[in-house]
Amino acid sequence: MALAQPLPDLDALDLLVTVSELGSISAAATAHHRTQPAASMRLRSLEQALGLQLLERARTGSRLTPAGSATVEWAGAVLHAVAELQAGTQALRNDERSHLRLGASLTVAEYLVPAWLRRLATALPEVGVSLEMGNSATVVEMLARGQVDLGFIEGPGMPGHLRSRDICADRLVIVVGKNHPWARRRRPLTATELARTPTVLRERGSGTRDTLTLALAEVGLEVRPLMELGSTTAIKAAAAAGTGPAVLSALTVEAELRGGQLVAVPCPELSLERTIRAVWTSARSLSPPATRLIAIASSGN
Repeated sequence: MALAQPLPDLDALDLLVTVSELGSISAAATAHHRTQPAASMRLRSLEQALGLQLLERARTGSRLTPAGSATVEWAGAVLHAVAELQAGTQALRNDERSHLRLGASLTVAEYLVPAWLRRLATALPEVGVSLEMGNSATVVEMLARGQVDLGFIEGPGMPGHLRSRDICADRLVIVVGKNHPWARRRRPLTATELARTPTVLRERGSGTRDTLTLALAEVGLEVRPLMELGSTTAIKAAAAAGTGPAVLSALTVEAELRGGQLVAVPCPELSLERTIRAVWTSARSLSPPATRLIAIASSGN
C-alpha cells in the first residue's frame, strides 16, 4: 500500500489527542514535557501538513473543530496501532537477545562448546541456546541462510564475506592403532609416506580435512583417502581397529592417547596447526549473548 506524502507527524497527532482530552494546549504541553510555544508550533505544522484547521484557539483554551474531532478519532486508532507495533518489535528484540542460535563444527561442538556454554549460563542464566552441528563448510552455509547467529569453525582459511575472531590454536595429529606398524616406528614419519598411505579421513568440507589437504599441498603432495567418515568417533574407532592411519584434532584423541588405544606418529615435515574461529555475517550485528560467548571462548579458561 502506497501512503500519501507527506506523512502526518505521529508526535503531533499524539499531542492533538491530548489537547482533546485536557482541553488546552498548555495542559497538553505540560503532559508531553514541552513548552507551550513548542507545542503550539508542532500543532500548527500538523494543520499545515493536513491542510485543515484542527483547533479553535482562545484565551480560555482550545477547542477542536469538526475536522479536528474527526482527526482525533482517526489518530487514536493510528497511535494504538503504532503502540502495538512498538511493543511487538520490542518483544522480538528481547527474544533475539534472550536466545542464541549457534552453529559449530563437530570438533568444536563436542570438545569446546559445552564448557563455554556452562560459563555463559552462569553469566547470563536468562539466555537460551540452541546448537546446530556440522562441518565447517556447513556452518558457513547456515550463517549465510540466517539459520544461526554465530558460528565456530576450524581450518586453514576464512570465507571473505564473514567477520571473524580468532579463538584459539589447534593442531592435528596423525594417529594409528596400537598394533599398527607405525605405532612401533622409531623415526618420524615423512610427508611422502603419509601421502602414499591410504588414510581414514573426514568428509570434504571439514576443517580437519582442509587443513591436512593444504599441509600436503604445500610440499607438493596430495591426500590419499582410504575411507571418508563424517564422525570423529567413527574415525577413531577405525584407526584403533587397525583399519589405517587417521589425522584428527589433538583435542579429540587425548583420552585414547592416554589409554593407549591410539598412538601419535610425529611428522615434522608437515605444518598441521590451525585456528579455531568465531564467525558471523557482516550484515548482522552481534547480540550481547553472542559477544559474551566470544569473550568466554577467547579467554582460554
